[in-house]
Amino acid sequence: MDAYTRRAFLYAAIVTIGGFVFGLDAAVISGTVRYITVEFALNDLEVGAVVSAPGFGVLFALIVTGAICESVGRKKTLILVAGLYTFSALLSAIATSYEMLVGARFIGGLAFASLSIASMYIGEIAPSSQRGKLVSMNQIMIVVGLTAAYFSNYFLIEFMAESPDVWRWMLGMEIVPALVWMLLLFLVPQSPRWLLCKGKKEAAKAQLLKLVGPQRIEQEFEGLLQSKMGEKDAHLSLGKQFKAMFEKHYRKAVLIGVVFAFVQPLTGVNPILFYAPMVFEQTGIGTSASFASTLIIGVVSFLFTALAILLVDRVGRRPLVNTGLVASGVCLLLCFFAFKQATYTFSDETLVNLNVAAPSLSLDSLLGQTFNSDTSFKAAVSEVIGSEALKANESVIIQNTISMNGTLVLIGIVGFIAAFHVSIGPLMWVVFSEIVPIQIRGVAIPAFAMVCSIISFLMQFFFPWQLSNFGAADVFLSYSLASGLGLLLLYKMLPETKNKSIEEVDEMLHSAPQPTQ
Repeated sequence: MDAYTRRAFLYAAIVTIGGFVFGLDAAVISGTVRYITVEFALNDLEVGAVVSAPGFGVLFALIVTGAICESVGRKKTLILVAGLYTFSALLSAIATSYEMLVGARFIGGLAFASLSIASMYIGEIAPSSQRGKLVSMNQIMIVVGLTAAYFSNYFLIEFMAESPDVWRWMLGMEIVPALVWMLLLFLVPQSPRWLLCKGKKEAAKAQLLKLVGPQRIEQEFEGLLQSKMGEKDAHLSLGKQFKAMFEKHYRKAVLIGVVFAFVQPLTGVNPILFYAPMVFEQTGIGTSASFASTLIIGVVSFLFTALAILLVDRVGRRPLVNTGLVASGVCLLLCFFAFKQATYTFSDETLVNLNVAAPSLSLDSLLGQTFNSDTSFKAAVSEVIGSEALKANESVIIQNTISMNGTLVLIGIVGFIAAFHVSIGPLMWVVFSEIVPIQIRGVAIPAFAMVCSIISFLMQFFFPWQLSNFGAADVFLSYSLASGLGLLLLYKMLPETKNKSIEEVDEMLHSAPQPTQ
């Protein structure tokens, strides 16, 4: 590897810090849910609004990001995004009201567009022989950020569990990496490709020189000129691309993209990741153990994302997607069975333990009663002590009354996370990049991302409400059924795109009624 390739790796590494900040921002909220619920006396839908606010913000970002990128360039847009992350983290940490917290989180969601911008930038500055590895760094950094968030939350809980402001420290931890990222972005060059699109040939050549060196500059610059001319001829206007999406020739590719965009979030990955401590608390293991369990999720996410990157070009897309969906459905069913068999009993011993753990609670009227579902159990407790007291003490109440196989839930969730990150998680974006013909990519891929983002937002927003009204068992059953439906559809529709050009995939989809086995 020569000095210029190392420099490209350095620039890519700086840009992918945004993936780390994204992962940190997305997962850190999981540790705050119980605390902000009590702090601002939130109901289920308000909790969902706080957690899902970034998912709502990114819907707006997806609409304007392309125009901003084309107007001011990738570098300046990334700096703007880093500034939004920093401001959002600061505002979240000092929030004095529910509305202020939701607004701060929404601003952070506007910055979620960093993922697509980073991939775009790296693709434009990376040497062709290293492009796949460098773009993949972004996905790895997201998972590293997610893992860091779980570790940060765990240690803050261990050392500041009694502080009512622990949630502010959790959200504030994002400020430092976001600020460092913003400062480092000033060191990266502008995209030569973007400069060329703006007619700035000399500036483009100067930036390209930093990436390839004087010996290769003429050859690379000439190739860049030819590439841009070819792309200009191949691309339709945005309006024509949108109309073309509905033409028969592109129908199958668009249908696969839409189905994948629905299936991936419907498996429940975002609710599980963003509400992880809350989910584990439902098993009765207590707050500290719940946060400790999230560490396993973080480590498993990282390991299996790395495994996916190693396997995708060896094993192929179809085997990983199909196997991942089968494993996801089975693991989610384990969670369903565990919660379905759970019982909640108020015995003499239970009341004594509760009086020690939470002396202010008065649950004597429930002595001798056993509940066979979490919904009926919570409804009865809420009727006796009130919904606010239940939310403040839910973990300790469940811990002292529940009888269930919590290990089965842990196995199910960890297994699902592993299956997701080795298959439909990272591979969805690989499939999008390969099945969409170049003539409609400018509209089709953002459209798929929008569909996925809308479903993700709704899943996050309604999860606390679903948990209260349908119960954990039925929620996990719905995720398992979504995995099964996704398997049936994608098994029939998804072709194997390994080692095939975009043009070959287009021809295969257009001519062959069945996917390559």
